[in-house]
Amino acid sequence: MKQIEDLEKEQLRKDLPEFNVGDTLRVFVKTIEMDKVRVHPFEGTVIAKKGRGINESFTVRKTSYGEGVERVFPLHSPGIEKIEVVNKGKVRRAKLYYLRKRTGKRAKVDVEAL
Repeated sequence: MKQIEDLEKEQLRKDLPEFNVGDTLRVFVKTIEMDKVRVHPFEGTVIAKKGRGINESFTVRKTSYGEGVERVFPLHSPGIEKIEVVNKGKVRRAKLYYLRKRTGKRAKVDVEAL
């Protein structure tokens, strides 16, 4: 067991910012196209975090052209270039799945300026 834990500790990223559910993030994702590696930003609200250690992941939701888009990112993935916290949110829930049913201004989370 100790060997597995040590191996997982080596894989953990240390360059990640502190963020929580309700925050607005900009996640820069590496995309491989043929022989090029591009970096695409995905900006949205964190609606869930789960897992511990190397298995930790978070779900980001945004509205694109009137359609809700959710994406689950493994936190310690090498496919993530960097993560920026755009706004801190003020929420009282651990999971914000209720935002899926809301549209427009009602789908926003209370935001505190950085």
